Amino acid sequence: MQWYLKVLKQYVDFGGRARRTEFWMFVLFNAIAYILLALIDVLIGTASFAATGTGFQFGGGLLSGLYSLAVLLPSLAVAVRRLHDTDRTGWWLLIALVPLVGGIVLLVFYCIEGTRGANQYGPDPKQDAAVAGGYPQQGYPQQGYPQQQDMGQGGYQQQPGYPQQGGYPQQQQQYPPQQQYPGAPQA
Repeated sequence: MQWYLKVLKQYVDFGGRARRTEFWMFVLFNAIAYILLALIDVLIGTASFAATGTGFQFGGGLLSGLYSLAVLLPSLAVAVRRLHDTDRTGWWLLIALVPLVGGIVLLVFYCIEGTRGANQYGPDPKQDAAVAGGYPQQGYPQQGYPQQQDMGQGGYQQQPGYPQQGGYPQQQQQYPPQQQYPGAPQA
């Protein structure tokens, strides 16, 4: 839900980059909200249905139509920022106008991992999340996360004034010499 609200707070911000998580979580919550509003439209009678030769066509209703209009600009903005994360310009959205192939190409662009590190559209959003404390990175000190302490040989923290305790004795394993087979590379 935080990703959905983040996109709505950046209502018409077409600059910068958006992670895959941000984009796809917005798409998921957007679809859920549209379905719920369309269901409410059906229940209150504002949805339109048209009979076709093979069944019915749902045309949406008042609430789902207003919602779609309200999230049009944030949807475009997060799509452009997602393309920026893959180091592509936002004009690639226009490839969706090419029948069949355009939508598939755009879907692939949305699914691939973004450029690591900074690119021409801004810093890496994954690194920004790690620095801001969004999630800890292995091996890097983070504010707010306990750091691993040197535990000594036995796995217990060394207490001052006491000799080092514990640990398993380090024994050297004696292995028989390896046999060389014909054609084997020499070590």
